[in-house]
Amino acid sequence: MAEADLGKVLVIIPTYNEVDNVDMITGRLRASVPEADILIADDNSPDGTGERADELAAEDDHIKVLHRKGKEGLSAAYLASFRWGLERGYDVLVEFDADGSHQPEQLPQILAALRNADMVKGSRWVKGGSVVNWPKSRELLSRGGGVWTWLMLGIPVKDVTGGLNAFRADTLRAIIDDVEAGGSGGYGIQRDLTWNAYRKGFRIVEVPIEFRERERGDSKMGSDVVLEALKKTTQMGAKYRAGQARDLARRFRRGPRGGGR
Repeated sequence: MAEADLGKVLVIIPTYNEVDNVDMITGRLRASVPEADILIADDNSPDGTGERADELAAEDDHIKVLHRKGKEGLSAAYLASFRWGLERGYDVLVEFDADGSHQPEQLPQILAALRNADMVKGSRWVKGGSVVNWPKSRELLSRGGGVWTWLMLGIPVKDVTGGLNAFRADTLRAIIDDVEAGGSGGYGIQRDLTWNAYRKGFRIVEVPIEFRERERGDSKMGSDVVLEALKKTTQMGAKYRAGQARDLARRFRRGPRGGGR
């Protein structure tokens, strides 16, 4: 199995009103990566997702449930789940959508790439990646956001905001305290995790994936979320570029070192 030599693998699925999808996604994950555990992190869904997750966990030792007190955003759900997994000794932790937009059958290749990386991103925008059932406007918005993030922060990653990510535990331990739980409707966590891993010198690898628009349930992504994420990226970029300018000015003032008399 792809995950066998990586140690204990935990696939994290945040949920809010995903009762129509939770059986489907856990079933496909169990078939695709049978040695991995699954953590369903439910934000007290009123549609019964948490109760259904408990039933699945009672039937399968590989399925765990983290009940959270309410809808606090994607970032908060992932950070709580990361800490849950790190405290229990998992060696690899994976972010995964509940709605079928991420294909469980592609997870083995993500895990295989982690053998030679510290963080692996499932990428829609590298060669071989694709999106299915997206309007062109949404694709342009996503690609444009990636280009803007690259311009602002200089991260050499094509799909910074992609939500299918695998981490070695040591990578997460080094960056988790630098990631904010709030802001950008929670979706800024993908940018922030990638940014902090890059800044600390971890090796990030992108693997092409097929991303499919959800077929059941309501999307949590709106234009307000995207605009807030772009605003935050701009603020981060301004601070980062200002720091670069200050460093350059200090080096210029010091002048060249060494040389003859």
